[in-house]
Amino acid sequence: MSTTQPERPEHLDVVIVGAGISGVDAAYRVQQQHPGRTYAVLEGRAALGGTWDLFRYPGIRSDSDIFSFGFPFKPWKGDALLAGGTQIREYIEEAVRETGIDRHIRYAHRVARASWDSDAARWELDLEVTQDGRTERRTLTCSFLLLCTGYYRYDEGFTPQFAGRDEFAGQVVHPQHWPQDLDVAGRRVVVIGSGATAITLVPALADLGADVTMLQRTPTWIAAVPSREAWVEKLRGRVPEQVAHRILRAKHIGERIVTYALARRFPALTRRALLAGASRTVGADVVREHFTPPYNPWDQRICAAPGGDFFRALADGRTHVVTDHVDRFVPEGVRLRSGRTLPADVVVTATGLQLLMAGGIEVVVDGEPVDLSSRAVWRGAMIEGIPNLAFVVGYVNSSWTLRADLTAQLVTKVLTHLDEQGLRAVAPVAPAGLGKRPVIDLTSGYVRRAISAFPHQGDRAPWTIPQNYVVDRVVNLRGRFTQDLRPWTGRGAPTRREDSTTAAA
Repeated sequence: MSTTQPERPEHLDVVIVGAGISGVDAAYRVQQQHPGRTYAVLEGRAALGGTWDLFRYPGIRSDSDIFSFGFPFKPWKGDALLAGGTQIREYIEEAVRETGIDRHIRYAHRVARASWDSDAARWELDLEVTQDGRTERRTLTCSFLLLCTGYYRYDEGFTPQFAGRDEFAGQVVHPQHWPQDLDVAGRRVVVIGSGATAITLVPALADLGADVTMLQRTPTWIAAVPSREAWVEKLRGRVPEQVAHRILRAKHIGERIVTYALARRFPALTRRALLAGASRTVGADVVREHFTPPYNPWDQRICAAPGGDFFRALADGRTHVVTDHVDRFVPEGVRLRSGRTLPADVVVTATGLQLLMAGGIEVVVDGEPVDLSSRAVWRGAMIEGIPNLAFVVGYVNSSWTLRADLTAQLVTKVLTHLDEQGLRAVAPVAPAGLGKRPVIDLTSGYVRRAISAFPHQGDRAPWTIPQNYVVDRVVNLRGRFTQDLRPWTGRGAPTRREDSTTAAA
């Protein structure tokens, strides 16, 4: 790896890291609210789209409605409720062309390190830039850094250490790195896992002609949802496109808020409704054995099955489900703890993601590496004691993009605040005695494995992330916006009010 750098690094007002749906939305908000500011979107991979370019497994789709998942500024033109991965990627590509954001994206620019210099009031970014197969080190500086890197590792999914894997005579595939030439027609496929990826893959593989068995250790809550949005035909052609888009977004935001609130308030009733819905297709005995989780709905995310495709494939006999534990791989397939062997030509390890904060970027403030896990998150975006930096984390119960857009709007408000107050930098200062909760508050295995490495939320506003878009918008974009946000005084600045008597509320 070589180093090529001009005498003075290029400086930008804002750098957005990540050219997925969050990064594109952030770029739109920055150029809309601050057209005079210079900015760039740095993307470590060679393509646009983030998750929607990386994941190419059969059936890949959104797991929340596309009307609230899509951009607020660009109407979705289809009527599918859960959009396919290819369609989402094309939608993002259209958005960057139509808004001119494409001219600001720099591909194959991976940020390895971000170092804040209080004297210069800017971030210095150490980049690894790949061109023509060669990687060079470069440096870029910026006044504000927005991390739209998602929350998981792009280069590697999570796969448990299965005994005997090397003995298996077939092919082992992780959905995060799906071979595009894999032909499953007429082959026996065992999908290990029961999360959103498995629930998507199983009926899609059956449609491709595979004999599919889903092997799960623990059942997941699954809800059959409509495959199409009926309001589309009622609205389009009768009201302007953007108006229809706003109505559809509001409808689905409201529905999700209400259903989530009811599920948390009345978990037993929600359990009965979900079990009854599944029983109508596959029967009560199957539901009792394979689809009755030991936890309440929304302790982990509820998986969506458009048109009930997952249950229909099972009822038709095109797929099978087994609830057991893997003992080991054997040449002919997967042996279970019960002693049964599932024959397989292909095993798909839909066993989850590996969480990764900030895309693995090392964060340094005035020469001191920052332990992000020790810091609290202000308004679900900025981090205690770190100046001019924000990151995106989505909701656990609604579309990721809703919260990503709130964060982008919050950043534009912070930029305006800097201008109006004549400040170069600000950072959140946490109150004394602030409580601690996971920033992603789910009991899912992939979350519990690594969430301790992430910053945490607190126990009071503005240090919490309300799981209600309307409340979140009011709490974090209105009212006393600057509560606990302080001018950055440089080296030795307090991160907690208990650290200094000068950092009064």
